[in-house]
Amino acid sequence: MTAFDKDQVSRFRFVRCDFAADTGVARLVYAFDDGPEMTETVTVPGAPFQLDGERAAAVQRALRLLHLIAGVSYYKAAVPAQVSIDSYAIDADTAALVEMVYLNGLGEFAYRNGLNLRGRFRLPADAQAEPAQPLGLREHALVAIGGGKDSLVSIEALRHAGVAETVTWIGGSQLIRACAERTGLPMLNIGRTLAPELFELNRQGAWNGHIPVTAVNSAIMVLAALVQGVDQVVFSNERSASYGSQIAGTGEVNHQWSKGWAFEKAFGEHVQRHIAADLHYYSLLRPLSELAVARQFARTDYYDAHFSSCNRNFHILGERPVNRWCGVCPKCHFVFLALAPFMPKTRLVRIFGRNLLDDGDQAGGFDALLEFQDHKPFECVGEGRESRAAMATLAARPEWKEDALVKRFASLIQPTLATDELKIDPLLVIDGEHRIPAALWERLRADFAA
Repeated sequence: MTAFDKDQVSRFRFVRCDFAADTGVARLVYAFDDGPEMTETVTVPGAPFQLDGERAAAVQRALRLLHLIAGVSYYKAAVPAQVSIDSYAIDADTAALVEMVYLNGLGEFAYRNGLNLRGRFRLPADAQAEPAQPLGLREHALVAIGGGKDSLVSIEALRHAGVAETVTWIGGSQLIRACAERTGLPMLNIGRTLAPELFELNRQGAWNGHIPVTAVNSAIMVLAALVQGVDQVVFSNERSASYGSQIAGTGEVNHQWSKGWAFEKAFGEHVQRHIAADLHYYSLLRPLSELAVARQFARTDYYDAHFSSCNRNFHILGERPVNRWCGVCPKCHFVFLALAPFMPKTRLVRIFGRNLLDDGDQAGGFDALLEFQDHKPFECVGEGRESRAAMATLAARPEWKEDALVKRFASLIQPTLATDELKIDPLLVIDGEHRIPAALWERLRADFAA
């Protein structure tokens, strides 16, 4: 490959995409200008698949949507001003959805790299939209599992509600597999292999940074659901995911935008209008705060030795994590703090291997969660007010109040806050917009609110 100069790239090309029903392999092909093609593959287990006329057409529509959304990993390497689709045409609705994903999903990437992407990514839209038809999909849920507490709460809630489900994950994480096996439910492990050329571009100085991976995984799972002939794709994104980091001089930047309500609503509606009318995409936890999810998770210890929300495990320790919790990253800090009000201290310390709130060296990390002299971390963590309410709750409990960071909060931070802002009960209310099917929500609501 010749040397890559991101400043000399003028165009990003969505070259072509195809899905082979006999192998279950989707190929997504991209290129910059007239440079070498970059091919990503997504593999849905269970081939060969029998795809009839209507469902085959829906699979093709889902494949194209995946091609467009997954392209964000490659486009970001140079963020050129021109974009083209070489082998098919799209309608204005599809263009608008994908443009929204790129602009908002690359918000943190743009902020960290000092880029202004507003109005930059524009897709040609010269086809007419066709309304999606119902396909007669069978009632069954593909439930995304990430190895953390949230997806396990969803899986158990669906099980209790009597919904047939398959726990589904993308990629080769052994930690996620171990968690999936613990559920005892059917499993679907979808393969995804990024184009190797992308890593070479990164070595040569391409733009790099955070992408809206939940948007990509959502599109992958919609394709998988249609191939498998099932009618639900379920994620576990809570109400708090819609709240970003408030940055002075910049405004809000949401690390987890594609886990938020704006994405879920736009993507889910698009799937039903333009892909398959009876395919339901929703987050089961949308009406819950992070604290409400933590309360729900704490009701059973069945997964205590199996779950992990620590992203450093997935990046640094690889396939065989020595410890499921690094204890120093924002995710470890937040999950520890969120669970603390709802489970015995001995149980929580046993899960993490240590008491994170009795380590004065970690004050800075917890301050960011509290939005005290810092903004909320660029991580999938709850709102600042949730962290403040959790900490205030612990400050009133004898078993926690003497721990270094709880004591520090009570003396240094709590006096600066309004008393109303520190109440935990209002944050546990089950409320807000969601896309959960009405009959299912009626069965779940009582469980979540109890």
